[in-house]
Amino acid sequence: MGGGALESWQFWAVLSAVFAALTAIFAKVGVAEINSDLATLIRTVIVLISLAFVLFATGQLVRPAAVPAKTWLFLILSGLGTGASWLCYFRALKLGPATLVAPIDKLSVVLVALFGVVFLGERPSGIGWLGIALIAAGAVLLATRG
Repeated sequence: MGGGALESWQFWAVLSAVFAALTAIFAKVGVAEINSDLATLIRTVIVLISLAFVLFATGQLVRPAAVPAKTWLFLILSGLGTGASWLCYFRALKLGPATLVAPIDKLSVVLVALFGVVFLGERPSGIGWLGIALIAAGAVLLATRG
């Protein structure tokens, strides 16, 4: 990847996928001997401390009053959704194999596409819809034929 990789959404999306995959593996091992909700809390505290450090170190920490009310509302809703997702994900990892939990979790890709159409007016291409359908079919196949 050239000098523009840091400005590429594709670069960051691939890194996100890599870290999400590692998260599933690390989380599966991490919940083995404790309650999944406690594991989620520990993970959340680590994320909070890490992000606070990054924002402080890069000078990006701003006064909360500088953040618009609409932004606060949607970030709060997103945070609540993230918390609920993490609680459910860790509970699923506690109860099932990571190789089956993760594909079902990735059905979120399909749901994002559908929600994007309904709520954001996004319009995937025909190839985009085919990819979305293949992701759904792959997740279902992995989860039911695991």
